[in-house]
Amino acid sequence: MRMYDMIYKKREGQELTQEEINFFINQYTEGSIPDYQVSAMLMAIYFRGMSKKETYYLTEAMRFSGDVIDLSEIEGIKVDKHSTGGVGDTTTLVVGPLVASCGVPVAKMSGRGLGHTGGTIDKLESIPGFHVELSIEQFIHTVNRVKLAVVGQSGHLAPADKKLYALRDVTATVDNIELIASSIMSKKLAAGSNAIILDVKIGNGAFMKTLDEGIKLAKEMVNIGNYANRETIALLTSMEQPLGNAVGNALEVKEAIDTLNNNGPEDLEELCIHLASYMLLMSKKTNSIDEGIKITTQKLKSGEAFAKFKEFIQAQGGDISVIDDTTKLPQAKYITKIKSISAGYIQGIKTNEIGLAALTLGAGRENKAASIDLSAGLQMHKKIGDQVSIGDTIATIHTNKKESIEQACNMILNALEFSKGSIPKPKLIQAIVSKDEIKIL
Repeated sequence: MRMYDMIYKKREGQELTQEEINFFINQYTEGSIPDYQVSAMLMAIYFRGMSKKETYYLTEAMRFSGDVIDLSEIEGIKVDKHSTGGVGDTTTLVVGPLVASCGVPVAKMSGRGLGHTGGTIDKLESIPGFHVELSIEQFIHTVNRVKLAVVGQSGHLAPADKKLYALRDVTATVDNIELIASSIMSKKLAAGSNAIILDVKIGNGAFMKTLDEGIKLAKEMVNIGNYANRETIALLTSMEQPLGNAVGNALEVKEAIDTLNNNGPEDLEELCIHLASYMLLMSKKTNSIDEGIKITTQKLKSGEAFAKFKEFIQAQGGDISVIDDTTKLPQAKYITKIKSISAGYIQGIKTNEIGLAALTLGAGRENKAASIDLSAGLQMHKKIGDQVSIGDTIATIHTNKKESIEQACNMILNALEFSKGSIPKPKLIQAIVSKDEIKIL
């Protein structure tokens, strides 16, 4: 086989075979095919697309390019959750304990944040003593005992995807549905769970800007999961404004704790209950979403999910006194309230700008090697549909970078759009994509 022939074939719009895709991925991972030929292949794929078979074959080749985790020693049906990323996405910290408190095992491998998108691992490291590195034996033992463990993603999980993504990033081929779907699903399948719930974000703070774009990506990922005999369902959820109120690592941990104590933002609680309910359904713990909503709501209200969160944090070495006294979380030196200079109803939020403001304050990474300030970030006090008067506090920023305060304030003020008339609150969950149907809500 020659890479030249495969590039030509794809350039002409023809379908690559499984053998050809395996050759291309294996040889590139080993370093036998140069970047310039793979760049040509990526551009051919970008313009010509891939069939469902090709996308599945690409996913499987990347999945088996490195470690494939065997979770068979964990009792029960394992359901993984993946979010395509957004601003203030704290769901794992609430959903994990919620599902585990129902007796369903959650074996989660998570990543670190890049740009303004916070990583679950970074958030958990806000808790003093918390260990994100466990051996596979410790990981499995913890899930069997506690029903929940969250660890850093193995460095050798789908290494082909890491190489391909780095090349896509510098060749303007990132935003291709088949390449995005195969990238995400190769890692999810390699992580070893039996079923996968996907939270596909749509809106100005997400990679997919419209419902149609989100549905295309969701369908592609659901098809891949089901081809691989993993039940896969996607929820399409709004990222037209930050989820919850907090953006930033320690601030989001506090918000997760508040939510588990029945004192969190309504939108974060709503999404977590729905994601958890789908996970219960896919694990065969319940027979319907309504039954799942009833059970998870009871677990939240009774405090059982909060107790499970404490057990989980303690099992991985975290200081649980922080859970009862969140002032022990990392605290920023400068805390500034932002007052509104406009009046009316908030009709829109440039969510990406809110994320970039948090990045400016130190809450995110410009690149993978950059350090992160766990105490930095912001809290939104007003959201779409809220009425605002001049002088009202619309946000609070937390930072150790005094020089960034003015810039972040201006970014947040400029991110808000006002209307004189009342504005309805946006619908959070907009569609559900499964193997058999697309349901618009």
